Amino acid sequence: MDRKGIMSQLPLRAQLATALGKGAATLSRVTGRGDGSVIGGRIGLVLEPQLLTLLAKQRRLALVTGTNGKTTTTRLISAALTELGEVATNAFGANMPAGHVSALAGAPKAEYAVLEVDEKYVPMVLGETGASVVVLLNLSRDQMDRATEVWLLAQRWRNALEGSETHVVANADDPVVTWGAATARHVTWVSAGQRWKEDSWCCPECGNHLHRDDPHWECKECGFRRPQPTWRLEDGTVVDPWDRRLELKLQLPGRANRANAAITLATAAAFGLDPIRALPRLHQVTSVAGRYTVVERHGCQVRLLLAKNPAGWLESFDVLEPAPGPVALSVNAQGPDGRDTSWLWDVDYRVLQGRPVFVTGERRLDLAARLEVDEVPFQMVDNVDEAVFRARAGHLDVIANYTAFQQIRAAYGRVE
Repeated sequence: MDRKGIMSQLPLRAQLATALGKGAATLSRVTGRGDGSVIGGRIGLVLEPQLLTLLAKQRRLALVTGTNGKTTTTRLISAALTELGEVATNAFGANMPAGHVSALAGAPKAEYAVLEVDEKYVPMVLGETGASVVVLLNLSRDQMDRATEVWLLAQRWRNALEGSETHVVANADDPVVTWGAATARHVTWVSAGQRWKEDSWCCPECGNHLHRDDPHWECKECGFRRPQPTWRLEDGTVVDPWDRRLELKLQLPGRANRANAAITLATAAAFGLDPIRALPRLHQVTSVAGRYTVVERHGCQVRLLLAKNPAGWLESFDVLEPAPGPVALSVNAQGPDGRDTSWLWDVDYRVLQGRPVFVTGERRLDLAARLEVDEVPFQMVDNVDEAVFRARAGHLDVIANYTAFQQIRAAYGRVE
């Protein structure tokens, strides 16, 4: 498809909205106020409310959503699809319509697009873009003061997908995701695993207790059960529908990222791309919007890990340097984080026993109280640099929630 004249094909109002939005984004970057991925889209949508729909036309587009891993999976899918051509994507996680507009406007010649989408916005964005593929990763509690109960999110997904021709790629090991995807006509089921199960012990269909024998699950009352997956993650290998064993050679650490890669390969296949061609592209991804980046600081290798909720903290613990490696924990409770920090009590911090642990962030006292209950010794510090000095080690892992993570990135030069 010839993409050369895509902007000229837009209505004049949409062309003007796109140009002004891109100008605002550039100004935001130049003045250091941000990366421009939100403000440009906001201005564009004010001038032309249908801009997202207009920019999405004639593109093969995937939407990626879930509580955890959507930024990383979006990055992996984008990398894979570059085998087919140019890909538009919201690489820095601006996952609401303004960010989607900026991403599409920034790549006018891209025939493909991969957009991370906030869980609440899936019905709206699917309706406006007519996406070819929707990727459903997982659902667990997150920002309960801003979001909602996970089964309500899944209900919105069910309603949006019912009768849709959109191809869904979904994690069959998560009962709530399975329920959310079950009304779609075309589903590729992937066995990607589910380590955090605290939000899915009850059947989302009837409310009774689910019987589990990992990876299988079913409700003995209503018969709702795990669908048969056609893709499976087995340790470091993905088994595809043709029984080929695809060895994952990732630079991103941990089982969670192997699960993200399994979903990615299934999504690549949904786009008609042989997953064997996609594998080398996945290996090239070393960090995602600062996640897993290692920074040299005062002779110490500081690795940055993002964890926004209990499930995310569980996965971060999985990739820590072996004990007794030191770790710094940073928690804020600003708007993007959610104001309620009671979720800290759902995390089992006993895994940190035997390590030097440093606590910082705006809500360090909340975190300190939680660590005391789990009998994890810790030291309070003002910032990560102080933790580096006190640790006196060659390596320090830093786990931070969203705004704390961004503050650390900014202090270290917004590392990628």
